[in-house]
Amino acid sequence: MTTEDPRLQRDADGSLHYEGRRLAHQDEPLADQGLGFDIATMVTRRRALGALGAGAAVAGLAACSTSSSSDSSTSTASDGGSDSSTTSDGEIPEETNGPYPADGTNGVNVLTESGIVRSDITASFGDSTTAVSGVPMTLTLTITNMQEDNAPYAGVAVYVWHCTGDGLYSLYSEGLENENFLRGVQVADENGQVTFTSIMPGCYAGRWPHIHFEVYPDEASITSTDNLLATSQVALPQDVCETVYAEDGYDGSTENLANITLDSDNVFGDDGGELQLATVDGDVTSGYTVTLPVAIDPSTEPGVSGGDMGGTPPSGGGPSDGGGGMGGTPPEGGTPPSGASDGGGESSLVGNNLVGSR
Repeated sequence: MTTEDPRLQRDADGSLHYEGRRLAHQDEPLADQGLGFDIATMVTRRRALGALGAGAAVAGLAACSTSSSSDSSTSTASDGGSDSSTTSDGEIPEETNGPYPADGTNGVNVLTESGIVRSDITASFGDSTTAVSGVPMTLTLTITNMQEDNAPYAGVAVYVWHCTGDGLYSLYSEGLENENFLRGVQVADENGQVTFTSIMPGCYAGRWPHIHFEVYPDEASITSTDNLLATSQVALPQDVCETVYAEDGYDGSTENLANITLDSDNVFGDDGGELQLATVDGDVTSGYTVTLPVAIDPSTEPGVSGGDMGGTPPSGGGPSDGGGGMGGTPPEGGTPPSGASDGGGESSLVGNNLVGSR
């Protein structure tokens, strides 16, 4: 691709952008950027027409966008904030829980601890009250039951966890073995919703910015992954992450993000995160609201995979090459409490193999 197209802008680092959006495929023309890019362009133009009072044109583009965006997610930039729209029209894909789940499958099981059921996960609970800093985030997942015509899945328990702005995980990273921040459980209300207060996670090498979650039938069942309904991940929009990572506390995230795309990520890459790319609104000052619809079919059996989860948290904390699964070496060489395996022990990998067809 060349910069002869007057619609393109080039950043200081040489990256090409169109209407504030970084092109996912830098070497391809605008016409070959993919369905998500095309839909985002239509949505942007529809808003512009609406502002001019062009009602008929808006209706036509809206209809076109609706018919083209089944099972897709889009994101558009807006001066450091974000106005992203997501359509979820199928079952949430089953994904790896990674090497740092703290659900009993790789060492410690934080889900047996009193205090894990909480909405604000920015600080540790129990013996420590250490809090993390970062750009504020409110995460809301709306769980629906596909066996009941996608009715709200009230009463299910959702466990959420993610890394710090530096890409580290509590209970695993060196120096954080006794911290349990950025982990928590909420029970879905009558609308099937759970909401968590946290910070925007950083981006470590080899993985797209993400948030892990597991869904259990109810609060009483969270202590064992044998009871799982689903394991998946939330993908965060690129424009929002680029803005967040310019802030203090996200060292290295900008560079790591520049070296990966949703299509090249080994979790979201099979479909570009179509059902997992969150809708995000807000800014770095007031914080961001992250939302995702999560459709679950409770009759689906979790899949199994022997591949690793990819990605390398800071200071060589990537997955172990000796385990044949998602056991993993904790970031900065930390050792998980409670006798966690380094990836070579069969017993510690049972739950970490929850990757597959869903």
